[in-house]
Amino acid sequence: MAGINHAPPPFFKQGPAPLALLIFYIAISLAIFVVDLRFRSLELLRQSITLIIDPVQRIAQTPGSLVDYAASYLQGLHNLQQENSELKHAQLNTAPNLQRLAQLEVENDRLRKLLSVNERENVNGQVAQILYTARDPFSRKVIIDKGQQSKIVTGQPAIDETGVVGQVTRVFPFSAEITLITDKDQAVPIQVVRSGQRSVVFGLGNGQLELRYMPANADIQEGDLLVTSGLDGVYLPGFPVAKVVNIDRDSTYSFARILCVPVAGVENFGEIMVLDSRQPLPERPPESIGRSTESSERNRLRGKKKQAVKGN
Repeated sequence: MAGINHAPPPFFKQGPAPLALLIFYIAISLAIFVVDLRFRSLELLRQSITLIIDPVQRIAQTPGSLVDYAASYLQGLHNLQQENSELKHAQLNTAPNLQRLAQLEVENDRLRKLLSVNERENVNGQVAQILYTARDPFSRKVIIDKGQQSKIVTGQPAIDETGVVGQVTRVFPFSAEITLITDKDQAVPIQVVRSGQRSVVFGLGNGQLELRYMPANADIQEGDLLVTSGLDGVYLPGFPVAKVVNIDRDSTYSFARILCVPVAGVENFGEIMVLDSRQPLPERPPESIGRSTESSERNRLRGKKKQAVKGN
């Protein structure tokens, strides 16, 4: 009887306890999360997975895209004739101004040179299609069909036909992620068109924006248009950003609560333009700095001499 083995067959052998396995897997997940968050060590693996999954996502979206395309085609065919007639009337109305545009541009360049004003920066970019929104419900991000193969880099601004949409925050081989200006982590330096005041507008994460750090007695009104100031070196100046819709001037607080809505269709699907990165401004040569300092010192001494002569 001593030689009889009472051990259960291999089919019934049990491994580690389920709780121990759960704790082990949680510990591994937290370790990988901390390492990736601190050292970005899984960025190459993430891009490789995206490279494999991207064709599958596009194939899965094909049926819905075909249905949407058919519906938009039929609807667009109906609107095309009406828009064509409207464009013909608009073309006739704007023809006199367009004919004078070339002459005005030449005159503007000549006047800017006479006044020694720096030339405006050229606006260049490429059109991209919005594929889908990001999976995180607490962020405002979209994915476009242009990536590293189209020379898209992080930091490039994105606009549509009416205003600023957002900024490129992550780039993949065949796609890129754009964080919208309504995201709670986005901020855009702006300028009020009517008064010229400069400030910063922040996203609230709910489709609206907030103009913060404005005094309660600031000269701002509902309906004011906010445009990019260009002080951050990312957005070119003059692009529409938002419009003021509500102002709460509470005397108990130093700053007013100013809510705005974006001018661009940031929550809509369609095409956008990704602008090229701004070129760094040329540094002022040391010689010109020294000359300007010497000239200012001379002017100051001349002013003192004139005051002394008048006093005598």
